Amino acid sequence: MPFPNPALRHPMRFAGGSENPSMVHLAAVIDHPNITVGRHAYANDFDPPADWAVRLAPYLYPGAPERLEIGAFCQIAHGARFITASANHPMAGFSTYPFAVFDPATLPLLLGQLKDLPDTVIGPDVWIGHGALILPGARLGAGAIVGAGAVVGGEVPPYAIVAGNPARVIRYRFAADVVERLLALAWWEWPSRRIEAALPALMADDIDALERC
Repeated sequence: MPFPNPALRHPMRFAGGSENPSMVHLAAVIDHPNITVGRHAYANDFDPPADWAVRLAPYLYPGAPERLEIGAFCQIAHGARFITASANHPMAGFSTYPFAVFDPATLPLLLGQLKDLPDTVIGPDVWIGHGALILPGARLGAGAIVGAGAVVGGEVPPYAIVAGNPARVIRYRFAADVVERLLALAWWEWPSRRIEAALPALMADDIDALERC
């Protein structure tokens, strides 16, 4: 296979055969009830953590009201973070001070604001660049690219390239009709052997060839 078993912790090897400890298949290292990871999604960090869930989504605690979904074949660069909805301070009252953090007896005053928090959803084959910040409830469509240092909230259309703070669409990777055909193909759901056979078309931009795979 040209790409490794998704169950491998470290999917990349250097020329000499040694594993790259900075890169991990996220499904092999994250066991968190609020995080879903698709196959072959990976992250890279120059200071590999003991707990990848905490590194990537530091405010998402087990049992939180929201979820983080990371699609298949996602690529997450060093320093990227997901700021999920539980990171927000209470905003309905006159003060945003998180009193309940310091005195659990005041938690009932906060619970009403912790309902129906938005999930953060990252579609398949999304590339999140170095140091990008993904805000609560963001939804990134398939094939999107997030520029280094971007601050992303809201909806990112499929196959859009976004950058800046706040992130905005710089351009689309392909024409609208090609995007529609790619979404219909959903190649990231194909069996591994079919993807292997389709690599020449996947790594090029010939949609007709990909549809024949």
